[in-house]
Amino acid sequence: MRFAKMHGLGNDFIVIYGLSEVPERADELAVRMCDRHFGVGADGLVFILPSERADCRMRIFNADGSEAEQCGNAIRCVAKYIYDNGLVDTVEPRIETAGAGVQQLSLKVTGGKVDAVRVNMGAPVLEPAKIPAKLDGERLVNVPIEAAGRQFRMTAVSMGNPNCVIFVDDAEAVDLAQWGPSLEHHPLFPNRTNVEFVTVRTRSELIMRVWERGAGPTLACGTGACASLVAAVLNGTADRSADVRLPGGTLRIEWDERDGNVYMTGPVETVFFGEWPSNGRTS
Repeated sequence: MRFAKMHGLGNDFIVIYGLSEVPERADELAVRMCDRHFGVGADGLVFILPSERADCRMRIFNADGSEAEQCGNAIRCVAKYIYDNGLVDTVEPRIETAGAGVQQLSLKVTGGKVDAVRVNMGAPVLEPAKIPAKLDGERLVNVPIEAAGRQFRMTAVSMGNPNCVIFVDDAEAVDLAQWGPSLEHHPLFPNRTNVEFVTVRTRSELIMRVWERGAGPTLACGTGACASLVAAVLNGTADRSADVRLPGGTLRIEWDERDGNVYMTGPVETVFFGEWPSNGRTS
């Protein structure tokens, strides 16, 4: 099984093309291939599949085998793959996802290869039942949440997947391993959640660290960056366009007041191509 190793700001993926549907036990395959010691190593396994509604369809499995509804960095990898490999001839492809439907992308091409992608991530979902989150109210903005014996205040946003955004004085100093697992599995989030710790440096610059659902700490999270800007706007601490700085680099996030959609722009790279043996063993 041929694959490409790709990443968006260090959030890395194994990308597979050429199947009509995901293979049986794709969850187990994801666990094996994403293992950084005994497999290829990645935050997730991505399948590029046929679509009747768009240029292609994306399905993504986290490193723990769970399936994600959406991933902003992965969809940029898919866009680069299908353009660089001649599967589309447009710089504005459309990709179908489970969590956000069909998404429109705009490609920046240099020397015949994609080096950055702007993605229409759609409108944020704020209604608790649709995130989903088990709290009443029209929106969950700056509400209390307790995890591992500590009180936080969080804002819940879905960008096709659930995100729990917590504003802190120093995001870079947060011990993700201490707080991330308890918040990811908090009973308020029946489908679990991404957890973003965010510091607002200025109204146009955010610092973010993330504990991703099913993957743990990662160098970047596109949906998390989008959710973080939306949460900052809802809390009155940021403008509708900002740079979100992550350990792997910077994403430009815009929440357009005219159409209500969130737009994400960031780089993407192919690292190498490889072949996964049919028996699933690396030697």
